[in-house]
Amino acid sequence: MATIEECRTALEQLSRNLAGANGDVRKAAALDRSLSCHLTDLDLTFTGRLTDGQLTGITEAPGAPIAKADIRLTTTGHDLVALVDGTLAFPTAWATGRLKLDASFLDLLRLRSLL
Repeated sequence: MATIEECRTALEQLSRNLAGANGDVRKAAALDRSLSCHLTDLDLTFTGRLTDGQLTGITEAPGAPIAKADIRLTTTGHDLVALVDGTLAFPTAWATGRLKLDASFLDLLRLRSLL
């Protein structure tokens, strides 16, 4: 099980990865959307904003998300860390139910190049 600090570090690394992306990935990450990541094993939710290819204003709160974000991820802390460090492939996590992604159809189409 990952710690809260390891999960925060993973989200900060994800932000750096998005900021350094090029081409289609950079274009897909250039959304302006609210984002939440609920970690079921820690019963904790990180929220922030995906803006110009970066996650900004990352905060944490206990429990499930209070407000409905535009893009909502649900996973475990361990799987979040594994997704960001590349030891767990996004399509595999999503297809096996280890990651749940909720977003509008248009956002899912834009985000598909991140997968």
